[in-house]
Amino acid sequence: MGMKRKPKAMVLLLLGLMLAFSATGCSSGNNAGNNGKDNAGAATNAAEATKAPAEPAASAVSADEPGWKSDTSPITFDWYLNFAWFPNKWGVDPTSKYVTKKTGVNINFIVPAGNENEKLNTLIASGKLPDFITLGFWEDAVKTMIEGNLVLPLNKLAEEYDPYFFKVSDADKLGWYTQPDGNVYGYPNSSSSPADYKKYGKNYVSNQTFVVRKDIYEAIGSPDMRTPEGFLNALKLAKEKYPEINGQPIIPLGLHEFTETGNDSLEGYIQNFLNIPWEKDGKVYDRETDPEYVRWMKTLRQANQDGLLSKDIFIDKRAQMEEKIAQGRYFAMLYQRTDFAPQLGTIYQKNPEQTYIAVEGPANTKMDPPALNGPGISGWTVTLISKDVKDKARAIKFLSYLNSEEGNKDLFLGEKGVSYDTIDGKDQFLPEAFDLMNKDRAAFDKKYGSSFTFWMMQNTNITDQWAPKSVEPFKQLEDWTRGKAVNTSEFQQIDPTGNSPEGIIATKLKNLRGKTLPKLLMASSDAEFDKLWSEYLAKKEKEGQATFDAYRQTKYEENKKKLGM
Repeated sequence: MGMKRKPKAMVLLLLGLMLAFSATGCSSGNNAGNNGKDNAGAATNAAEATKAPAEPAASAVSADEPGWKSDTSPITFDWYLNFAWFPNKWGVDPTSKYVTKKTGVNINFIVPAGNENEKLNTLIASGKLPDFITLGFWEDAVKTMIEGNLVLPLNKLAEEYDPYFFKVSDADKLGWYTQPDGNVYGYPNSSSSPADYKKYGKNYVSNQTFVVRKDIYEAIGSPDMRTPEGFLNALKLAKEKYPEINGQPIIPLGLHEFTETGNDSLEGYIQNFLNIPWEKDGKVYDRETDPEYVRWMKTLRQANQDGLLSKDIFIDKRAQMEEKIAQGRYFAMLYQRTDFAPQLGTIYQKNPEQTYIAVEGPANTKMDPPALNGPGISGWTVTLISKDVKDKARAIKFLSYLNSEEGNKDLFLGEKGVSYDTIDGKDQFLPEAFDLMNKDRAAFDKKYGSSFTFWMMQNTNITDQWAPKSVEPFKQLEDWTRGKAVNTSEFQQIDPTGNSPEGIIATKLKNLRGKTLPKLLMASSDAEFDKLWSEYLAKKEKEGQATFDAYRQTKYEENKKKLGM
């Protein structure tokens, strides 16, 4: 895999995230500077202000004082989110209203209606971008915007208008995102550095799960699904015993959606479950060539031949899948748990016996435990500031606010007395807010808007100190991943992107994979699978696999240096 990193692969908290999830370790208030004023700094600023009376004191920039406080007059920023599924508007709920009242900043979200890349490419082609842009760190467009000089260096904006940015941003993450020109254009959310692993790692969980519908699984004798034989047999028993769910055909196995570039479940997910190494003898490994992977792809081919893969899974998009999950139509799913958390909450409210539980899924021949993606330094999304931004100073100051402990607390807990309060000496969600969060996330977003309804700059390492303990049904899935999450930061962002010769090869290889995966599963026999597989490997070579591999190797070695490994 490796060519395609989806947020799904590593995000700790996605949209439906019940921040019941204690996603990451407890922050020890290491950003004390956000709260305690640095009096020395304030004094120096006062001194500077007296030296230069021409300059009003309010505009003096300080590395110790939140810059946003110097100007809270009303301003509206346009903020593009490259996620068609994002459903919320700023200013509907008390949390976003509170942030606007406090900082003066109002946000107008721009969200694509359909295909994200088409919308983003149109914006880029127009040469005029909204004030802020948030997209997955793996997207080619990040490089395109930087190379096209469409976005501003955050470090330069910070030096000029708000040095406080450096105080509330992580030096390791700035280092990680520093471009060859020495500038940083994007800052990540949900990012955890190797230093964060040392500090919080014991609490880290993964998003990657293999789940089954509890009642059906128990009815067929809770079989072991780690071997190809056990896996196929369980799908078969489930289908025989429950051909229909509420009058609709059962879907024995659910996967992430098939896209033109592949399928997350059939790439990184299953490879992690099979504990396929990322490198061998210091060389980045092409994980899909591993015999364990091929063995399981043939197992899925057999499942299809036996009528155990439904046609739906080849065509459904996330919206259709969410509907079918809510109906309980899947028996098993190799799926990201936070992607279906809202549906899981709904099912559990109706009938806890029909909930989905995580179980041991596909394993390698040696039965090694899975090595799942934990949080990585790249995070999930990056946020950039456009060269067309209407107010550079206010933009970087607002970004600093969002990055700070204060901003994270405001967007996580919301306004005091509204969605949280100090209860038993601890700042925590009000019981009625927490209850709604677990029962109906969409309603929670509108009624409260906290718990990272607005996740653009979420830092889960900071907010874990306020995160409520997970409750069922989310707790079981999350706990199952504990101790199985590994740090694979050094393998992030090693794929070529953009219009470089290597980037073009990467696109061709991804599209080739996207075309090949369904064909492999639909092959009529193992012999036909073998033929398709060897043709696939030959085509990869022809499209430039060797150049692609060499590029990744170089980037991997650079990453290890960056991370001090």
